[in-house]
Amino acid sequence: MASGSKRLVECVPNFSEGKRKEVIDAISTAIRDTEGCTLLLVEPEASANRTVYTFVGDPVSIVEGAVNAAKVAHSLIDMRKHKGNHPRMGALDVCPFIPVSDVTMEDCINCSNEFGSRLSKELNVPLYLYEYSCTGGDHRRTLPQIRAGEYEGLKDKIIKSEWTPDYGPAQFVPSWGATVTGARPMLIAYNVNLLGTKQQAHRIALDIREQGRGPDNPGKFKCVRAIGWDLEDKGLSQISINLTDYKTTPIHAAYEECVRIAKDLKLAVVGSEIVGLVPLEAVMLSADYYIQKESLFIYKEEQKIRLVIERLGLSSLSYFNPKEKIIEYCIGSTADGPLVSSSVRDFIESIGSRASTPGGGSASACIASIGSALATMVGLMSYGKREFEGIDGIMRETILPLYDAMEQLIPIIDSDSTAFSSYMDALKMPHSNDEESTKRSLAMQEGLKRAIEVPLGLMRKAHSCWPHLFVLAEHGNKQTMSDLQVSASSLHCGVFGGYCNVLINLKGVTDTQYVTEIRQEVEQILAESQDNSDKVQKLVLKRL
Repeated sequence: MASGSKRLVECVPNFSEGKRKEVIDAISTAIRDTEGCTLLLVEPEASANRTVYTFVGDPVSIVEGAVNAAKVAHSLIDMRKHKGNHPRMGALDVCPFIPVSDVTMEDCINCSNEFGSRLSKELNVPLYLYEYSCTGGDHRRTLPQIRAGEYEGLKDKIIKSEWTPDYGPAQFVPSWGATVTGARPMLIAYNVNLLGTKQQAHRIALDIREQGRGPDNPGKFKCVRAIGWDLEDKGLSQISINLTDYKTTPIHAAYEECVRIAKDLKLAVVGSEIVGLVPLEAVMLSADYYIQKESLFIYKEEQKIRLVIERLGLSSLSYFNPKEKIIEYCIGSTADGPLVSSSVRDFIESIGSRASTPGGGSASACIASIGSALATMVGLMSYGKREFEGIDGIMRETILPLYDAMEQLIPIIDSDSTAFSSYMDALKMPHSNDEESTKRSLAMQEGLKRAIEVPLGLMRKAHSCWPHLFVLAEHGNKQTMSDLQVSASSLHCGVFGGYCNVLINLKGVTDTQYVTEIRQEVEQILAESQDNSDKVQKLVLKRL
């Protein structure tokens, strides 16, 4: 990030301008030029006459970026001239703040209040707080509630006592309207494309959205808001959906239901689109759905993403680039650490240096990940060929958990080298009086427990591979049995390394119950790991 900070807030301001390139670019520049902010995505839509911007930054920078963008919009957008098919009430219609990493919802509430306070003072415009920032009562908690009546109805609405703005003047500002800001969880803005009319799209929207057609006739899905509109420049209509909790209603659930209803209406759905960014987890939920539904064998992340793009038709209007649309890829949170990214030579030579890290923990994680990788290779070498058709089903069930174990063990190579940092930070805390000494001691104990969690996680994950190695030893390609033997020895070596690291940190923990429970667990894992390694070797030898 531009600021180098790991504390990240996402801001997704929606401006009421989607046609004039010079205005869209000017707002982009204001965000991009704000120190500490990184502009990730700009998505103008001419029919809606609206542009959605997505940028991230630390809690201080993100507010500055939003204020800078709003100032530009204030000078260039006049709501008296605005027309578009998306509901709106202001030049900067809505400006949510969303926690991404190492920040809380409370941090984002503070961001929204700081933004509201500054904008009202600097531009003299009204602002409303919504979602988690709302303080005005349940009748004005959600965006649709506040935006009801839109810009055209704001003049009469804003003077009512129950609609007094949270910030700024309680009067209509014709050129601006009003802005809604607040803190909310990650929301997915999702549109399903329909070869039909606006009215038909809205009919489907009413069927799927939580509100439905009213209190007595709710829609099918929880945490879904939806309306129908035309995309005149594209020659189709859209069911415009906000998924406010993608775990409650995943993307694929909304899409499949739209397809089903459209089919009953003799209408065609022609793909869909995601506006803004989408969490990787949401894409993986849809991938798992289609993999299970169609009995597919797909285990690599990039292949799962491609499956979702194809099944949902996410590139039907414009190319869906995962690197630009999936938030973890945009902010680099899926990037490998420095050790994993280094060459084999550099990694080994760094272990062989005078530095204390990387050490035995990182080496153990590397060896264990190699063990699971070798087992994965044996599974793949025993799958997909005519001679192995009889065991295809067995291999499918075996390869996936081994591949997942490999993917989860690799990051531990880096995380082990930093696992002790919390304890070292605690050592530096002041301890000149009893209160400071108590805080320092508690922090040291928490630091030690965190340092234990990493090698303990290594042991648990490596240990989970054994049942699958047994299957490979009995059914796998005979030509790969030597690789399986190395795999078994590597996994056990990784377990032993994790065991040693747990014990050395456990010595400093004063919580006797915790010490007893952890010691019992790791000793059991180590003993079983040795037995399992021996068992694999014996099974292999019987087949050779």
